[in-house]
Amino acid sequence: MNICLSRITFLTLLLLSGLAQAADDVRAVIDGYMTAWNAHDAQKAAAYLAEDAVYFDATVGTPQNGRAAARDNVIAVFITAVPDLKWEMTSAPLVAPDGIAFQWRFSGTNSGPWSAETPATGKPLSFEGVSFIRIENGQITYQGDYYDALGFNKQLGW
Repeated sequence: MNICLSRITFLTLLLLSGLAQAADDVRAVIDGYMTAWNAHDAQKAAAYLAEDAVYFDATVGTPQNGRAAARDNVIAVFITAVPDLKWEMTSAPLVAPDGIAFQWRFSGTNSGPWSAETPATGKPLSFEGVSFIRIENGQITYQGDYYDALGFNKQLGW
Protein backbone atom coordinates (compact mmCIF):
# COMPACT_ATOMS: atom_id res chain seq x y z
CA MET A 1 0.00 0.00 0.00
CA ASN A 2 2.85 2.42 0.84
CA ILE A 3 4.53 1.64 -2.49
CA CYS A 4 1.32 2.51 -4.41
CA LEU A 5 0.87 5.71 -2.42
CA SER A 6 4.52 6.67 -3.05
CA ARG A 7 4.09 6.08 -6.78
CA ILE A 8 0.92 8.15 -6.88
CA THR A 9 2.63 10.94 -4.96
CA PHE A 10 5.63 10.80 -7.28
CA LEU A 11 3.43 10.88 -10.40
CA THR A 12 1.42 13.76 -8.96
CA LEU A 13 4.59 15.71 -8.28
CA LEU A 14 5.79 15.06 -11.84
CA LEU A 15 2.47 16.27 -13.25
CA LEU A 16 2.46 19.40 -11.09
CA SER A 17 6.07 20.09 -11.98
CA GLY A 18 5.20 19.84 -15.67
CA LEU A 19 2.25 22.21 -15.27
CA ALA A 20 4.39 24.69 -13.35
CA GLN A 21 7.05 24.56 -16.08
CA ALA A 22 4.42 25.11 -18.78
CA ALA A 23 3.08 28.14 -16.89
CA ASP A 24 6.63 29.49 -16.55
CA ASP A 25 7.11 29.03 -20.31
CA VAL A 26 3.88 30.95 -21.02
CA ARG A 27 4.98 33.80 -18.78
CA ALA A 28 8.40 33.88 -20.48
CA VAL A 29 6.74 34.22 -23.91
CA ILE A 30 4.59 37.11 -22.70
CA ASP A 31 7.51 38.83 -20.98
CA GLY A 32 9.52 38.66 -24.22
CA TYR A 33 6.56 39.82 -26.29
CA MET A 34 5.92 42.85 -24.08
CA THR A 35 9.64 43.66 -24.01
CA ALA A 36 9.66 43.73 -27.82
CA TRP A 37 6.65 46.08 -27.84
CA ASN A 38 8.37 48.34 -25.30
CA ALA A 39 11.56 48.29 -27.42
CA HIS A 40 9.34 49.59 -30.26
CA ASP A 41 10.30 46.67 -32.48
CA ALA A 42 7.25 45.51 -34.46
CA GLN A 43 9.15 42.75 -36.26
CA LYS A 44 10.49 41.26 -33.02
CA ALA A 45 7.09 41.50 -31.31
CA ALA A 46 5.43 39.81 -34.28
CA ALA A 47 7.98 36.97 -34.09
CA TYR A 48 6.18 35.84 -30.90
CA LEU A 49 3.01 35.25 -32.93
CA ALA A 50 2.29 32.00 -34.73
CA GLU A 51 2.10 32.34 -38.50
CA ASP A 52 -1.69 31.82 -38.34
CA ALA A 53 -2.28 33.82 -35.14
CA VAL A 54 -5.51 35.72 -34.63
CA TYR A 55 -5.29 39.19 -33.07
CA PHE A 56 -8.69 40.50 -31.95
CA ASP A 57 -9.08 44.09 -30.81
CA ALA A 58 -12.64 44.26 -29.43
CA THR A 59 -12.88 47.99 -30.14
CA VAL A 60 -12.30 47.36 -33.84
CA GLY A 61 -14.38 44.19 -33.98
CA THR A 62 -12.61 42.61 -36.95
CA PRO A 63 -9.80 40.15 -36.15
CA GLN A 64 -6.42 40.36 -37.84
CA ASN A 65 -5.69 36.92 -39.21
CA GLY A 66 -2.06 35.90 -39.45
CA ARG A 67 1.24 37.19 -38.12
CA ALA A 68 1.79 39.68 -40.95
CA ALA A 69 -1.66 41.24 -40.56
CA ALA A 70 -1.23 41.60 -36.79
CA ARG A 71 2.24 43.08 -37.26
CA ASP A 72 1.22 45.54 -39.98
CA ASN A 73 -2.28 46.49 -38.83
CA VAL A 74 -1.89 46.53 -35.05
CA ILE A 75 1.65 46.36 -33.69
CA ALA A 76 3.34 48.64 -36.25
CA VAL A 77 0.40 51.06 -36.18
CA PHE A 78 0.65 51.55 -32.41
CA ILE A 79 4.45 51.73 -32.45
CA THR A 80 4.36 54.34 -35.24
CA ALA A 81 1.60 56.41 -33.66
CA VAL A 82 3.03 56.23 -30.13
CA PRO A 83 6.81 55.83 -30.60
CA ASP A 84 7.47 56.27 -26.87
CA LEU A 85 4.83 53.71 -25.91
CA LYS A 86 4.98 51.83 -22.66
CA TRP A 87 2.90 48.65 -22.23
CA GLU A 88 2.93 47.31 -18.70
CA MET A 89 1.18 44.55 -16.81
CA THR A 90 -0.76 46.05 -13.89
CA SER A 91 -2.12 42.93 -12.22
CA ALA A 92 -0.92 39.49 -11.30
CA PRO A 93 -1.61 37.41 -14.41
CA LEU A 94 -3.83 34.35 -14.52
CA VAL A 95 -1.52 31.77 -16.07
CA ALA A 96 -2.38 28.33 -17.43
CA PRO A 97 -0.20 25.90 -19.39
CA ASP A 98 -1.72 27.17 -22.66
CA GLY A 99 -2.53 30.80 -21.96
CA ILE A 100 -2.54 33.91 -19.85
CA ALA A 101 -4.89 36.76 -18.96
CA PHE A 102 -3.82 40.03 -17.39
CA GLN A 103 -4.72 43.67 -16.93
CA TRP A 104 -2.43 46.26 -18.45
CA ARG A 105 -1.77 49.95 -18.99
CA PHE A 106 -0.68 51.44 -22.29
CA SER A 107 0.75 54.96 -22.25
CA GLY A 108 2.77 57.38 -24.33
CA THR A 109 2.39 60.39 -26.61
CA ASN A 110 0.65 60.28 -29.96
CA SER A 111 3.49 61.89 -31.92
CA GLY A 112 3.19 59.77 -35.06
CA PRO A 113 0.32 59.24 -37.52
CA TRP A 114 -2.18 56.41 -37.01
CA SER A 115 -2.68 56.33 -40.80
CA ALA A 116 -2.50 58.65 -43.80
CA GLU A 117 -5.98 59.91 -42.88
CA THR A 118 -5.33 60.22 -39.12
CA PRO A 119 -2.38 62.45 -38.26
CA ALA A 120 -0.68 62.67 -34.89
CA THR A 121 -2.43 64.73 -32.23
CA GLY A 122 0.66 65.38 -30.12
CA LYS A 123 -1.40 64.46 -27.05
CA PRO A 124 -0.42 62.11 -24.24
CA LEU A 125 -2.55 59.06 -23.68
CA SER A 126 -2.94 56.41 -21.04
CA PHE A 127 -5.56 53.69 -20.99
CA GLU A 128 -6.10 50.35 -19.33
CA GLY A 129 -7.37 47.07 -20.62
CA VAL A 130 -7.14 43.32 -20.40
CA SER A 131 -5.68 40.72 -22.76
CA PHE A 132 -6.55 37.07 -23.14
CA ILE A 133 -3.76 35.20 -24.89
CA ARG A 134 -3.46 31.57 -25.99
CA ILE A 135 -0.07 30.01 -26.55
CA GLU A 136 0.84 26.78 -28.34
CA ASN A 137 4.35 25.49 -28.91
CA GLY A 138 5.87 28.68 -27.52
CA GLN A 139 3.97 31.02 -29.86
CA ILE A 140 0.91 33.22 -29.44
CA THR A 141 -1.99 31.76 -31.41
CA TYR A 142 -4.68 34.17 -30.19
CA GLN A 143 -4.71 37.59 -28.55
CA GLY A 144 -7.91 39.31 -27.56
CA ASP A 145 -7.61 42.89 -26.25
CA TYR A 146 -10.45 44.67 -24.45
CA TYR A 147 -10.16 48.32 -23.40
CA ASP A 148 -12.03 51.61 -23.08
CA ALA A 149 -11.97 52.92 -26.65
CA LEU A 150 -14.19 55.90 -25.79
CA GLY A 151 -11.73 57.10 -23.14
CA PHE A 152 -8.84 56.45 -25.53
CA ASN A 153 -10.49 58.50 -28.28
CA LYS A 154 -11.40 61.35 -25.91
CA GLN A 155 -7.76 61.67 -24.81
CA LEU A 156 -6.77 62.17 -28.42
CA GLY A 157 -9.55 64.69 -29.05
CA TRP A 158 -11.47 62.50 -31.51
